[in-house]
Amino acid sequence: MVTVDQSLCIGCGVCVDMCPEVFVMTADGKASTVKSECDQHNMEEIAQACPTEAIAV
Repeated sequence: MVTVDQSLCIGCGVCVDMCPEVFVMTADGKASTVKSECDQHNMEEIAQACPTEAIAV
């Protein structure tokens, strides 16, 4: 299960760029998830790429 901590997200879009199947940007400019997993991308790598550590896997 992948989640985004909205209080930590700065809206940089790294996660959306890395996996648009799971992550989307909300109207308030924060990342959110639309799915809990992806067969094509490694969620651990995406979580590590988040500059604010807002993604939990």
